[in-house]
Amino acid sequence: MTQHFKIGWDIGGAHVKAALINPAGEIIAIFQEPCPLWKGLSHLQLAVNAIMTALPTAAYCHAMTMTGELVDLFADRDDGVRQILLTMKALLGNDRQFIFAGKDGLLAAEQVTSAHYLAIASANWLATAHFAAQKITTGVLVDIGSTTTDILFFNNGKVHAKGYTDYQRLASQELVYTGIVRTAVMAVVTHVKDGQQTVGVMAEYFATMADVYRLTGELNEAHDQTETADGAEKTIEDSARRLARMLGCDFHHNELSRWQHMAADIRAQHVQKIQAAYQHMRATHHIPDTCPLVGAGVGRFLVQQLARDVGQPYRDFSELCRYSLTDTEKMPADCAPSAALACLMDNPCQDDVTNSYAAGRYPDSGLLNS
Repeated sequence: MTQHFKIGWDIGGAHVKAALINPAGEIIAIFQEPCPLWKGLSHLQLAVNAIMTALPTAAYCHAMTMTGELVDLFADRDDGVRQILLTMKALLGNDRQFIFAGKDGLLAAEQVTSAHYLAIASANWLATAHFAAQKITTGVLVDIGSTTTDILFFNNGKVHAKGYTDYQRLASQELVYTGIVRTAVMAVVTHVKDGQQTVGVMAEYFATMADVYRLTGELNEAHDQTETADGAEKTIEDSARRLARMLGCDFHHNELSRWQHMAADIRAQHVQKIQAAYQHMRATHHIPDTCPLVGAGVGRFLVQQLARDVGQPYRDFSELCRYSLTDTEKMPADCAPSAALACLMDNPCQDDVTNSYAAGRYPDSGLLNS
């Protein structure tokens, strides 16, 4: 029997994330590479090759999920899924490959047809929630990333989701299109406090939430791989200058505290936006105070605050994983879908044995309760 390393891939529209598991079942590396996929498939090729060249020589088994099919490079979601799968197949060569098809489970690449594309599209949230449900049975996954926030309730080991597609999940508020890096400030607030005044914010792409969280001191710079709104540097002063533009102002060094206070106000409104969506879910599912919030994503420091604010316990997604990392700059919770997928591949990949997920170990009713 060949002992394989396992890699979970999350192919996004702005990043490629991967988690590597050794034959002993431990996550030993987490990767994140920038991938502005809307600019072309060459960026996906560059990102995947950068990760592959960092891996030790070994036999590999891959599982992948995606959200990148939504970028406007592609004619529609089916076209995006098809092109991403073809590109990954070429990049990964003869290694065993499995595709997460959401409610249909994890399929061997050769089993996937166009009939699976809708289930594959933007299903990474279900991989994360399902893994969390396996580990702690009952909780609420709150995954706040660079661009989006997922809020999913799971109970008795099953994920209880009202929506499945992006559209349905936006309607149910299980998907909140806001994150801590790439989201434009104008998408979060319309007014801010500036001293004793409340001032309208310009509807211009002058600043992002990375600027806000850089000024509050909460942004891990390793998590910001996106160009700034003006193409300038990622310093405290440059972030303050970008925020000042949102009010039609110039930045002066002696006024740094003014823009730090503005960032704190934007942060507070951002938390309120996420909390409102969570409270909607809490009422929908009658979630008790004892139910833990499981924080994932690079913005999970906000989930810790949310848990305190609503009086519920907090669990970090990384606690659910077995890991042995030499570089703790990136943790399993930072790239939760890829880590979840890698961990869900709990049967050794063998050259002559079909993976247990592809064999149908997960019937639809066992993966998701809608």
